[in-house]
Amino acid sequence: MIDTSLPVAVIGAGPVGLAAAAHLLARGLVPLVLEAAPAVAANMRDWGHVRVFSPWRYNIDRAARTLLERSGWIAPDPDEVPTGREIVESYLQPLASLPALSAHLRLGHCVVAVSRQRMDKVKTAGRDSSPFVIRVTTPDGELEFQAAAILDASGTWSTPNPMGANGLPAKGEAAHRDRIQYGIPDVLGSLRGRYAGRRTVVVGSGHSAANALLDLARLAVQEPGTRVVWAVRGTDLRRAFGGGDADALAARGALGTALGNLHASGSLEPVAGFRAAEVSLVNGQLTLGSDDGRRIDAVDEVIVATGQRPDLTPLRELRLKLDPWLECTEALGPLIDPNLHSCGTVRPHGVRELSHPEPGFYTVGIKSYGRAPTFLMATGYEQVRSIAAFLAGDLEAAHDVQLDLPETGVCSSDPGADSVEDATGVCCGGPAPADLNACCAEDARVKMAGRLGCGCGD
Repeated sequence: MIDTSLPVAVIGAGPVGLAAAAHLLARGLVPLVLEAAPAVAANMRDWGHVRVFSPWRYNIDRAARTLLERSGWIAPDPDEVPTGREIVESYLQPLASLPALSAHLRLGHCVVAVSRQRMDKVKTAGRDSSPFVIRVTTPDGELEFQAAAILDASGTWSTPNPMGANGLPAKGEAAHRDRIQYGIPDVLGSLRGRYAGRRTVVVGSGHSAANALLDLARLAVQEPGTRVVWAVRGTDLRRAFGGGDADALAARGALGTALGNLHASGSLEPVAGFRAAEVSLVNGQLTLGSDDGRRIDAVDEVIVATGQRPDLTPLRELRLKLDPWLECTEALGPLIDPNLHSCGTVRPHGVRELSHPEPGFYTVGIKSYGRAPTFLMATGYEQVRSIAAFLAGDLEAAHDVQLDLPETGVCSSDPGADSVEDATGVCCGGPAPADLNACCAEDARVKMAGRLGCGCGD
């Protein structure tokens, strides 16, 4: 049980952050939700034009639903698949507007640093009982808050991976940032004029890249002169097409099928095995250079859809124990490694797996997965339910972690893929091999002394 004279801080007012607040309220704890943007769900609003894969039944948290239904809110059709904008407008904005929750919400409060009162990272004595100090910037200046515990649900959307295939920005990438967009820009909406009649390179082969490519192809039909180049690090483009009708998440299967059809139609120019290393300006247009010497010339715009990574800078004074390659909580790494797992093959996890050596601090939501892209909102909802129960002293409920996830099968990653973004589907989440443990045994994680097993054959 924590010190109830102080609030529990929640960093980020996205779907998981707001769900955390709802669960804390249900447990009689006082949340303090700190959101950097002037409105809730800022990251989701940025890709609001995109339709998610999971239907409504997996996108609404139970504690949040209880709060909403008390106000007369009627849930959307559980079988419909919403866009990001629909999730914000029909669920998250009504939730944040409830008096029970809005009283604890601070918009325009950007967390820039977290520490312990009168303690730096080195000091141990009395650390457990010292409150957290959270420094934020606001339009009116700098503030500090104290909290008994912290749930960091700030996400990863604002810290995208760079274009460079080695995890570093390509040479010249920063200098030409004005012609580069990251993630899934609204090609058919607010940014239409930026891409109409121009030649755009999309770098990446995951779901974000697929959405961008399909939107650009639609734009090309409507706007003559619009051309699309698809630069992929891997050499087998079929990996990006997914499982089609075999995917239990129909929306995701349809996305892969549509991308496969687009590729077969010849409407885009694919460049396989292209590992971006350099960006330069030649005669007023961009040239992208690969590490093998190949070039893509005469480029007007670039969309980089190579995933995201967590921003750990504000947490530098905290004692975190991170997975060495995913940058998630160490205990969670083997359970979510995208080289082995899909969003539906991750086994249930809660406060145990999300704890750090820093008592009372938890990373939740998609940021808890670090660089792994296999997160579902329903996973985050169960994370914060478990942590809220633990903070309230209900250990039985905290450790009774269960997940109701779709059988996502073919979305799991291929251990033989050239990169996480190129992987689509065998081993742990695809058609089961004869011996799942043998499949896992090939993974480096189970060969490392002291590491947990990958969970495939558990």
